[in-house]
Amino acid sequence: MSARITDPEQLKELLGIPFTPEQTACITAPPAPQVIVAGAGSGKTTVMAARVVWLVGTGQVAPEQVLGLTFTNKAAGELAERVRTALLAAGVTDPDPMPGGRGGADDAPGEPRISTYHAFAGQLLKDHGLRIGVEPSARLLADATRFQLAARVLRAAPGPYPALTTSLPTLVEDLLALDGELAEHLVTPEELRAHDTRLLAELGAAKLSNAELRQVPEAVRGRLELLELVGAYRSEKRRRDLLDFGDQIALSATLATTRPEVGRLLREEFAVVLLDEYQDTSVAQRLLLSGLFGGGTGHAVTAVGDPCQAIYGWRGASVANLDDFPRHFPFADGSPARRFALSENRRSGGRLLDLANGLAAPLRERHEGVEALRPAPGAERDGIVRCALLPTHADEMRWLADSLAHLVRTGTPPGEIAVLCRTAGDFARIQGELVARDIPVEVVGLSGLLHLPEVADLVAVCEVLQDPTANAALVRLLIGPRWRIGPRDLALLGRLARTLVHRDGPSDDPERRLAEAVEGTDPAEVISLADALDTFLGTDGAAPEGDGPGAGLPFSADARVRFAHLAAELRDLRRSLGDPLMDVLHRVLATTGLDVELSASPRALAARRRETLGSFLDIAAGFAALDGEATLLAFLGFLRTAVQHEKGLDSSLPGGENTVKVLTAHKSKGLEWDVVAVPGLVDKQFPSSRARESWTSQAKVLPHGLRGDADTLPDVQQWDSRGMKAFKEAMKDHQSTEELRLGYVTFTRPRSLLLGSGHWWGPDQKKPRGPSAFLEALRAHCEAGHGEIEEWAEPPEEDAENPALVAAADDAAGEWPLPLDPEAMTRRRGAAEAVLERLRHLEAVADAPAD
Repeated sequence: MSARITDPEQLKELLGIPFTPEQTACITAPPAPQVIVAGAGSGKTTVMAARVVWLVGTGQVAPEQVLGLTFTNKAAGELAERVRTALLAAGVTDPDPMPGGRGGADDAPGEPRISTYHAFAGQLLKDHGLRIGVEPSARLLADATRFQLAARVLRAAPGPYPALTTSLPTLVEDLLALDGELAEHLVTPEELRAHDTRLLAELGAAKLSNAELRQVPEAVRGRLELLELVGAYRSEKRRRDLLDFGDQIALSATLATTRPEVGRLLREEFAVVLLDEYQDTSVAQRLLLSGLFGGGTGHAVTAVGDPCQAIYGWRGASVANLDDFPRHFPFADGSPARRFALSENRRSGGRLLDLANGLAAPLRERHEGVEALRPAPGAERDGIVRCALLPTHADEMRWLADSLAHLVRTGTPPGEIAVLCRTAGDFARIQGELVARDIPVEVVGLSGLLHLPEVADLVAVCEVLQDPTANAALVRLLIGPRWRIGPRDLALLGRLARTLVHRDGPSDDPERRLAEAVEGTDPAEVISLADALDTFLGTDGAAPEGDGPGAGLPFSADARVRFAHLAAELRDLRRSLGDPLMDVLHRVLATTGLDVELSASPRALAARRRETLGSFLDIAAGFAALDGEATLLAFLGFLRTAVQHEKGLDSSLPGGENTVKVLTAHKSKGLEWDVVAVPGLVDKQFPSSRARESWTSQAKVLPHGLRGDADTLPDVQQWDSRGMKAFKEAMKDHQSTEELRLGYVTFTRPRSLLLGSGHWWGPDQKKPRGPSAFLEALRAHCEAGHGEIEEWAEPPEEDAENPALVAAADDAAGEWPLPLDPEAMTRRRGAAEAVLERLRHLEAVADAPAD
C-alpha cells in the first residue's frame, strides 16, 4: 500500500490532535510487540486509533490487516468508529469508494476488524473448531437459556446432595459460577475432583481446631457435589450442541495452544493486533492470545491497559497478564516486548490528579511502567474537592442531595453529574432524596434496580413463592408497608417456625447440641417462616379456630388475620408457578396491589417508581424472549448473579437522558462526568473490609492452587489455626489492594468537582462508623489548600447511642403498626370511595323498576 503519511507532524495536522511526545512515541513505534501502560484519562483510545492511521497511512499495513479486540460491544463500536473517522480524516480511505470516487469499488481498501474478545473467540471456533472436534453448528447460549438449562439440570438431578443446603436459585448461580471458573482457568473436572479428594484425605488427618478450619471440608464436599452438577450441565450442553461464553474462550485457548497452524493463519491474516483493556483479560484469554500471536513469534501486538484500574480480579481477570506481557509476547529473538507509558491526563484538573496520585502510590510500586498522572498544560490548578463528615447517615443523604440540587440550580446539567457508590444499598435513599428536590435521576443497571423498594418487593414475593425457606424475603414483606407486622408478632412467628421443625423441642443434651453445631447445621436453612404462616390457613383460607400449632402463642388478633390473608395469597400464587415468566410477574403485581400502591404514592416519586418497575419488567421480558420456556427459578438465579453485576459485569450503561446517574463505582470504569459525588466513605465500607469469597468456605470458588494465576494469590500453607490466620491476613491485604484500585478508578472520574462524604452513625448500627481512609485522604487534600471541608462532625461520646435506633425504639414503643403515609392514604381512600360510589350507582340502576 502506498504511503500517504510520512511524518508525525503531518499526522497531528491531519487528525487535528496535538499529540504529546509520549503519545507520538506509542503511535509511531515500529510494528512489533509492545505494551502501553495508559493511565486514567490519558487518551488510550485516541492513541490506538491514531496508531492504526499511522501504520496504514505510512504503507506498513493494509486496513483489513488490522485486528482490534476489546470487551464490550459498546467499546468495540466506539473504537471502530474512532478508527474509521481517523482514517477518513487522514485521507487514507475514501468516503465514496464507488466508481465516481478516486478509484473503483474493487480497488477500495478494506476496513480494520474491530471485535470483542468473545466474538473473536466465537468466530475462531466456527472457522477452526473442527480441528479439536467442535462442530461449526454449535450455538451460543444466551444468558436466559444458560440459567434455564442450569435450572433444568438441578430439577432433574437425582441427588442426594447433603452438602448443598442452599436454595435452588442460589444453586443455579453456584453451578454456573464453578463451571465458569473451570473454563476461565482451563481446569478439567477431573483435575478439580482429584485435587479436592486429596485435600479431603489431608484434612481428615489434620486437627481442625476452630470453626473456620471445620468449614473447609464442608466446602470441599459441597464443591465435589457441585462438580457432579457441573458435569451434568456440561453433558446437557453437549447433547444440545450448545456453548456458553466460558466454553468459547476455553475451547479457543485449547485450539490456539495445541494447533500451531491456526496461529500461523491468523498472523498472516492480521499483521497488526491491538488489545484493549488488557489488564481485565482472564488466564484463558491470555493463553488464547499468546498462543495465536505471542510465544516468540515477534508479531506486532500492541496491548493497552492500566494495572491501577484492574478492578475485576474477583471475576477471573488477572492483572499479571499486563505485567507479564513483555514475557508472554517477546520479540523473535526472545527479548521482551517494549513497554511504553501514557501519563498525561486530559480529563481532570491537576488538583484532582494530586489526590489520585497520592492514593495510587502503593500501586505504582507494585507494577512496572506505571507513572504518576500529569495534568494537561495550563490545568495544574484546576479541579476541586469538597468533603463532609456528617453526624448520621440521614444527614449525609440530605447533604448530598442538597449539594447536587444547588449545582443543578446554578447551571450544571444533571447529565454531567454522577453519584458513585461502593454498593447499591443506598440507591433507593439517594433516588428518593433527589426526586424530592425535583432533580431528574436515573439508577443505572439491573443490579441497581434490585435495590429499589418497588422492585425489591416484587422480587421478594417471587423468592417466597419459589423457596419456602426464603425467610429474609418473607420478613421484608411482613414488616413492609402492606402487612406491617410488629416485632412482637414477628418474633412469635419465628418461635412457631422453630416449633414446627423441632416438634419434640430442642435437645436438652448439651453434647447433642454441640454435635449439631459442629456438623454445620444452620437453622436458617431448615426453619421456614412460610410453613409457620401456612398454619394460619383454615380449610376455607381463614384463620384457625384456636387449636392450630400456634394457638398457644399470644399473637395479636390483627396479626392472625394478616398472616391468614398473606398465606392464602401466597398459596394462590404458587398455583401459577408453572406459567410463563411474564404471566407470573404480572399476576404477582395484580394480586399484591403493588401497581396500585405506586399510583397512590406522591406524584413525582410515583412517576419515577413506575419507570423503575417498567425497566425491570422490560429486563424480565428480554430474559423470557431469549428462552420461551424461561421459568421463575431460572430468572431468580439470573437476578442473584446480577447482584454481582453491581461490581461491573452488568452490560447496561447510563442512558443519554439529562439525568443525574446513580451507579456503583465498579460500573463507572471508562466513564467521566463534570461532577462526581462519592457518598459512604466510612470505615469498613469504602474501602470495604469485606473479604473476597474464599475457596475454603465457598463451594463455588475454585481453589487457588488450580488457578492459572496462582502465583499472584495467597494460599493456605498449613491446615492449622496459624496457617488459616496467615491465609486470612494475606487475603485481607490482597483485598485492600483491590479496594485501592477501585478508589483510584472512582476518584479519577470527575473533570472538575469531586464531592466525598461519610457519617458517624449508620442507619441501623449500634457502634459509630466514622471516616474511612479515603475520606481522611480527601480531608488532608482539602487542608492542603486543594478543596473545601464543608462540615466535619465531632466523634460521638463514648456511651452515645445511635439517634436512628433511638427514634426507631420510640416508634416501636408508640404506635404500631406505624402510620401510613398521610398523602398516599388520602389518595387511596379517595380512590376506594370513588369505586364504592360507582358500585352503589350500578346497584341502584339495577334495582330501579323498569318503565
